Amino acid sequence: MEQRVSLITLAVSDIEASAQFYEALGWLRVPSPDGVIAFDLIGQTLGLYPRKALAEDLGIPADTIGGFSGITLAHNVRSAEEVAPIIERAVAAGGRLLKPAQDIFWGGFVGYFADLDGHVWEVAHNPFAPLSKEGAFCWDGYGEPKKAE
Repeated sequence: MEQRVSLITLAVSDIEASAQFYEALGWLRVPSPDGVIAFDLIGQTLGLYPRKALAEDLGIPADTIGGFSGITLAHNVRSAEEVAPIIERAVAAGGRLLKPAQDIFWGGFVGYFADLDGHVWEVAHNPFAPLSKEGAFCWDGYGEPKKAE
């Protein structure tokens, strides 16, 4: 298996309301088959799929999908100043503030919100992992090459 996540699918209660939430954050839909809404990201796609349909695909009861599962989705930004406005925009679109933007123990600046279905998003600036010019994230960053010791 190659080290890659290609598609992140979120089970949602109201697919159109969820799509409007992400559009309010500035995201653009891409053409997709009926029953799924997709947003292309940098190197991946985020898909919205009705909770009932996803549960049916999995062969499990729909009420077993949901709530905080211990997974967060992170959106890294280029500067600490970008964090709070994104969280504010999410809250204005109907999301729930979980943790206001603030300094964090490891030296970054982060905040958290939940979307309409409770999927948890972290918005973070990590000064130790600069984004690529396209906005891609890599754990070691896309800054100056590391020098041999």
